[in-house]
Amino acid sequence: MQFKKFLPVLVFFIALVFSGFQCSSTELTSAKLYIQQKNYEKAIDALQKEVQKNPKSDEGYYLLGVVLGEKERYTEMTDAYSKSLSISNKFSENIGSSKKYFWANLFNKGVGYYQKGTKSDDKDSTKLFYDKSIDAFNSAIEIEPDSADTYKNLAFVYMSSQEYDKAVSPLEKLIEKENALDGYKFLSEIFYVKGVEYKNKYDNNKVLSDSLEAMKYFDRAISIAEQGRKKYPDDSDILLTLSNAYIGANKIEVAIDAFKTGVEKDPSNQYYRYNYGVLLLGKNDFAGAEEQFKKALEIDPEYYNASYNLAVTYVKWGAYINKVADEKGDLNNKEYKEKYQKALPYLEKIVQNKKDDPQMWELLGKVYSVLGMQDDAGNAFKKADELRK
Repeated sequence: MQFKKFLPVLVFFIALVFSGFQCSSTELTSAKLYIQQKNYEKAIDALQKEVQKNPKSDEGYYLLGVVLGEKERYTEMTDAYSKSLSISNKFSENIGSSKKYFWANLFNKGVGYYQKGTKSDDKDSTKLFYDKSIDAFNSAIEIEPDSADTYKNLAFVYMSSQEYDKAVSPLEKLIEKENALDGYKFLSEIFYVKGVEYKNKYDNNKVLSDSLEAMKYFDRAISIAEQGRKKYPDDSDILLTLSNAYIGANKIEVAIDAFKTGVEKDPSNQYYRYNYGVLLLGKNDFAGAEEQFKKALEIDPEYYNASYNLAVTYVKWGAYINKVADEKGDLNNKEYKEKYQKALPYLEKIVQNKKDDPQMWELLGKVYSVLGMQDDAGNAFKKADELRK
């Protein structure tokens, strides 16, 4: 998966407002002096004594929250602020500013640790930085649970560290907070990939529970992707995940009807065309798939996936024709070569633009072989081997 860059760092300032020494208790007076001296441990001791003696000390709880924040004890900080506000709103503005300050500080730390992790060449160091980034964003969420940006960045760090299960909750929050495109896109993809993992386990071991888990995740992927499609009907990633999840859940006919409807409503949408073609190809409806991929390329001539899948359609079509001819004993049938010939220009264009993909070179080599272009086939296979090494 590829993720967007983090948002710029945020800047907030905190201003401590003391209500004065003249009417303060001994504990408050001492705490304020300790705070000015940045002797936070003694300030905490004094403030804890203050609130024990005076449970209605709104200023005591407020200052305790500030000092606990400076000591990075954020859970206790938010609890102290909540107690101050439950007594009065006298320090509400200061508490709001303080929360913004600590939240921004943690947000920036999360960004910084993440960037260090991405730049590190050492696997252990990368993990250490990612873990610190995760801790920072989680603490930021504890302080300001309504910030969608924090959930997004936390999800991205989890995904970068390949902790996809842990990315689910912040992505769900991201959707809940602002119906974000990234939320729908990455959450549906995570569920789809989990479905594939369980499907592969079932295929290998034939354990029924794995099959049931696979279907559960495919259905969850479909649900999220369908919601995302309503909000972002032109997003190619959501549409691709949706079609793949339908295929994984063995709901191909449902998917075909959905994307056929999409094409009929918006025939100039290359993404609907492409995904409809993928589904038709999965049913071996080669002519139908060819039509959709060609239409997608008419709309967007540089649509790589459409070019690739059109080439694959011709290759599979040719192989199918050849197989049927062999079964019938029709050894003179050369129609299959016409399909391979149609695949050739698309594959040649693909390897020109994507020269480092060994699978593309190998597929091109197979097509050259079928067409009797042995020198070209040899060069293509050699290139594939070199890239794999």
